[in-house]
Order: sequence, then C-alpha cells, then structure tokens
Amino acid sequence: MSLSTTSPRHVLRLSTGLPTSDGAGVKLTRLIGTPQQPPVDPFLMLDAFGTDRPQDYIAGFPPHPHRGFETVTYMLAGRMRHRDNHGGEGLLVPGSVQWMTAGRGIVHSEMPEQVEGEMRGFQLWVNLPAKDKMQPPRYQDIGPERLPVVELDAAGGVVARRTGDVAPAVTAAGAVAAAKVVAGLFAGVAGPVQAEATQPLFLDLVLAPGASLVVPVPSGHHALVHVFAGEARLPASGGEATVRPGQLAVLSAGDHLPLVAGPSGARLILVAGRPIGEPVVWHGPFVMNTAEEIRQAIADYHAGRF
Repeated sequence: MSLSTTSPRHVLRLSTGLPTSDGAGVKLTRLIGTPQQPPVDPFLMLDAFGTDRPQDYIAGFPPHPHRGFETVTYMLAGRMRHRDNHGGEGLLVPGSVQWMTAGRGIVHSEMPEQVEGEMRGFQLWVNLPAKDKMQPPRYQDIGPERLPVVELDAAGGVVARRTGDVAPAVTAAGAVAAAKVVAGLFAGVAGPVQAEATQPLFLDLVLAPGASLVVPVPSGHHALVHVFAGEARLPASGGEATVRPGQLAVLSAGDHLPLVAGPSGARLILVAGRPIGEPVVWHGPFVMNTAEEIRQAIADYHAGRF
C-alpha cells in the first residue's frame, strides 16, 4: 500500500489494562480511563470484556442513563440485547457493532441473551463536541453482513473483499492479513458507521505469523492500538515495541502505522479519531463541558426528562 509521505507513527505510551467490573458486576479490563492510561481525546474509555464464565457477565448492564457522548459496542462472541426508554430495541450478535449517540439523554440496558458460552467484545466511549451534545439520541445497529472485510497480500495489495469473520485471515490465495472496517476508510473500502464529529477510523486487524502491514491513519487524528491475541511489533522511540494481549499503545502523530506480527500472528483493534479540544467535565454516565451542565443533566435525569 503506497503512501505519498513518510511519517510513521510510533508508540508514545504502552500500558496494561486494569481488571474491574461495571454494570451489575460484569467483569472487564479497562484499557483507557484509568490512572495508568487517562482519556485520549476524543476517546474517553475503552473496555474489553471476555470470558466463558456466565457468572462474569450474566447480570449484564441494567437500565442506566447517558448524555453528551457516544458508546461503541463491538461484539466478538456472544449475544447482547439492548433496550431503551424510547422504545428502541436490538440484538448484538457476534461480529456486529452498535454505535449509540446518547446526545441529550437516553436510558438503556444491555443484557446478555445467553446463559452459557463465551461473551467477548469491546466498548468504547467517544466524546462529542459541545455543539452536538444535546442532539437527539440515535443508534447505528450494524450486523456482520454489513461490515466489510479486506484481505491483503504481503505487498499490501487487496486480494479479496468479503464480509463475515475477520479471524480466518488467509481465505484467499496469497492473503497474509485481513481488516474488518467498522468506521473510516481502509484500502479503498469504507466502513458503514457514520460519525461526523470525530471522523473515526476503527479497524479489527488480523496478521498471519511474521506478516507485516502498513496502515494509513489520518494525520490529524489521535490513534491507539490494542492487541488481544498474539503480539505485534510497532515502531517506538529509539527502536521497536512489542505489544502483547491486554496492552494498549497510544501512538504519536503521523500518517501511517507499520505493524509486524509475532511468531503466532496478531489480532488487534486500531482506533483513531479527530480530537475535539474542548473542556471535559465527566460525572459517571454524563460527559459535558461545564459543571453546570453536569448538574443540569443530573436534574433532568431525576425529573424523567431523558
């Protein structure tokens, strides 16, 4: 994949996720939004959940409010039913994504629709600029059949385009890597998510053992990488950094990211977004610009105005 400039991104900070729980006791790993890794504008929080023990997830996330930001739920395994106080309802299945814009306020629940088996995925919180915080709430529920997968050869050329599971990377002859495009543009393929405020790039990437890949990343965006299987080598100041499962790498400025998979391959998500650059006042499920707006959000919620 040729690039017109040569400004590679490198690892600025490497951190390990913090085990915690949320909702009604769902066990997860918090990768952003911890003392070790504070928010990276426009990303407020990133959680990874993954277990085959029903007691770790069965209680789910009972009804709770949000205002002023977006939540992105990307399911790898398991089924999650969501409902809200506006009558909205949907089912997240493996390989699907829900991009929820809370806007001026919504109360919703996310409950597992299974009693056994693996539940695995990610939830990302994305801030909204002040001008968009009070917009009407909306969902983008996108099934796996609408999420494009691009398969690439060793030179970065596209050898196949398909949908379905990204994990079996080598399904086309000569393919050594695959990318599921959730949002943004990769290899001439656009993801279905529309998020004008932050113009995000969200990729689920799989690399075969020892494979290398160069990923274009918009130069003005903040970007991060989380490896959740195998390991990946990324440029770092003065050398190279190996990112292993459970770790998150915050990247420097630049217009592309070189990746090299370890001996067992690599699977990772790469997320980038246009920074907002505004004050953030955050109180639980409310993210606004001023303390007064937080007080108003609390009052509106208790008064039933969401």
